[in-house]
Amino acid sequence: MLERIRIFSGNSNIALAKKICDNLGVSLGKANVSTFSDGETRVEINENVRGMDVFIIQSTCSPVNVTCMELLIMIDALKRASADRITAVIPYYGYSRQDRKVAPRAPITAKLLADLITTAGANRVLSIDLHAGQIQGFFNIPVDNLFATPVLLDYMKKKYLDNTVVVSPDTGGVERARAFGKRLGASLAIIDKRREGPNEAQVMNIIGNIKGKSVILLDDMIDTAGTVVQGANALKEAGALEVSVCCTHPVLSGPALERIESSDIKEVVVTDTIPLSERALSCTRIKALSVSGLLSEAVRRIYYNDSVSSLFI
Repeated sequence: MLERIRIFSGNSNIALAKKICDNLGVSLGKANVSTFSDGETRVEINENVRGMDVFIIQSTCSPVNVTCMELLIMIDALKRASADRITAVIPYYGYSRQDRKVAPRAPITAKLLADLITTAGANRVLSIDLHAGQIQGFFNIPVDNLFATPVLLDYMKKKYLDNTVVVSPDTGGVERARAFGKRLGASLAIIDKRREGPNEAQVMNIIGNIKGKSVILLDDMIDTAGTVVQGANALKEAGALEVSVCCTHPVLSGPALERIESSDIKEVVVTDTIPLSERALSCTRIKALSVSGLLSEAVRRIYYNDSVSSLFI
């Protein structure tokens, strides 16, 4: 049934790529993605892809510049090998926070990366929970932006049904939190904060009633964990019974794990769009869920030219 499909992976998230292949009942494509002695990325595609529908699984996570180059070079190699269609499956889209000019003479790097992916030869892009919806418009090729909500909701519904409030850590995430709360049957609250600098946030005010309630703090990613930890502390001080955090992309850079372990957060629920480090996996407060089922179904629908949006109806 899937005789014309080929799935390859860079080095960023091989475990997720293997799960997707297992779900689809196909083998992971044979490719060697390594480096020369001077650090240049080296790619060899070791099987025929002529006329094939090819999917490259690659999160552009840390080390971001390396994983981006792996993706671009793999796309170029497959295009030159006469693949019929190339879909870049980017569960986590790096540089997504640089989606607009925030200061004079600042770049819009999310657009630059989109141009590079398109120029390299990708025919379409599949991603999960883009940081900003307008990133879809940065591409001149089709983009399917999936939502991890079904995966996260399945888990949260088993633990949080009564007396629950879904909280957005900033005004930009209100739409996401409202949709999540509606499906969970929970009310909504918002944290009003002022960002003092990169990776820094100061909680200013809480809008909504959270006193004596179980709180789910919902965000699309956790980087240094400053935002969620300060938010959780403020919610506890305002009378929240307990605070759990739910996010799609566990970037977890810098002091993130130390902050989580020393905070009042009960649980941090994430997905495997970014592979967790050994230390993160050993952290009892972090629960990782897999998006492999969601991505494999989206890949299957793209291959058969079926609707992808109907996954979320």
